[in-house]
Amino acid sequence: MELQQLLDHLLFECQHSLTNISINGVTDSSSDIKPGFIFVAIKGYQTDGHDYIDDALSKGAAAIIGEKDGIVTSIPYIKVENSKKALGIVSAAYYQYPSQNKIMIGITGTNGKTTTSYMVKHILEDIGYSCSLIGTIQNIVNGEQTATQNTTPNALKINQLLSKSNDDIIIMEASSQGLAEYRLEGIEFDICLFTNLSHEHLNYHGSLEQYFEAKALLFSKLKKGGTAVINADDYYGEKLLHRLQAQGVSTLTFGETADANVQMKDLKLSYPYSVRLKDGIRSYEVTSPIPGYHNLFNVTIAYACAKVLRDSPVEIKEAIECFPGVEGRFNMVTFPNGAVVVIDHAHTPDAVLNCLQTSFESKNGKLYHVFGFKGDKDTEKRKEMVKISAEISDHYILTLDNLNSVPRDEMVQTLKELHKEFGNEKGEIIPDRTLAIEKALSMSKEGDWIVVSGKGHQAYQHTYHYPSHSDKETVLFFKEKTPEK
Repeated sequence: MELQQLLDHLLFECQHSLTNISINGVTDSSSDIKPGFIFVAIKGYQTDGHDYIDDALSKGAAAIIGEKDGIVTSIPYIKVENSKKALGIVSAAYYQYPSQNKIMIGITGTNGKTTTSYMVKHILEDIGYSCSLIGTIQNIVNGEQTATQNTTPNALKINQLLSKSNDDIIIMEASSQGLAEYRLEGIEFDICLFTNLSHEHLNYHGSLEQYFEAKALLFSKLKKGGTAVINADDYYGEKLLHRLQAQGVSTLTFGETADANVQMKDLKLSYPYSVRLKDGIRSYEVTSPIPGYHNLFNVTIAYACAKVLRDSPVEIKEAIECFPGVEGRFNMVTFPNGAVVVIDHAHTPDAVLNCLQTSFESKNGKLYHVFGFKGDKDTEKRKEMVKISAEISDHYILTLDNLNSVPRDEMVQTLKELHKEFGNEKGEIIPDRTLAIEKALSMSKEGDWIVVSGKGHQAYQHTYHYPSHSDKETVLFFKEKTPEK
């Protein structure tokens, strides 16, 4: 492809001639450069791509895109205002705008993105579509599963995945950080979903309003004639709805509010969980295969999304009712002594509240809670999570999660301060995560529930007393050691 073709939609400055330059690939990593590639230099948190321009030149790069002034090279240096945005524009052009040729579904919100994305995928495949999925747990393209580092990969990776996919539909989780960092630049969507918005990532965005505006960016990427599916019960969902309707965007709302297009009625909050969905003049009772009030919302948004593509309520209902669940999302393990362990990714106040409330309503005995906090993440939400656990659980254990760059002793001290200021006498601190889980299990009896939250499907980043690599492995390790009743 000719360089000039890639730059058609890019504002830039360049002192070199751009004619007759063929481009064989695009990359933002100097280690991936091959002769004829265009290298996009991006300033990151720890490294700056502009420092690797000489490396790119030595490997045969055909052109450089960057945002720094004063760069002198023997090949075209294309100066842009924002390299991350430029990567999206150039990647989409190089791969010939693959999102335009797919049915694209984007899902954003604080909680429920992963469960909803898997449920939508399950429904659509059940009614005859093939689906790719790009999200938190893994990427699935053409049935092939690959590991993922971020909920939303960068724009280059996304365009590569879309170009590779032979599936009818692409379902993507769109994180606020990914949207703010232009990872979805050049991507267009047929359906955009808004699940909810609550306290999260304020260390990055600064305020709830800025966090909301980052989420709202997804809806600016709707294709002409696309549909926004929005939680009408959520304050920010209602704000987004009014904004989009003023712009003439097609919307479909869901929620308990009476004027929702898909209204939730007669919620049954005990096993088997169910909700009656009023869809115009029609009404359908849908049983949720996964427990919890919050999952009835996930059921409803998945129903609403599928309805946009195929208005076949009975087929959609039947597909939902055989949904197998998601790894690391309210996964239950029953122990020989009759206790139940729940492994869940919940790491926001709302998610923790939903998880604990569901467990509280399901237990016949006591409720134990094991959780911690990731270092270098939003610190304001920690006190709320401790307050919630201290109020709902019979006993909580604060433990370590990913430390990131925070020293272990400093994080342990933080746990002590949180416990003292926002906890109560029902709690304790056991820094070693595997020992904390062991302690909770040792206290449990028949009918008790133990919630281990915060990591879900994620592997441990640190070694602990027991040689397990995740909460699931730890729980199963202790289950094998537990004698039958």
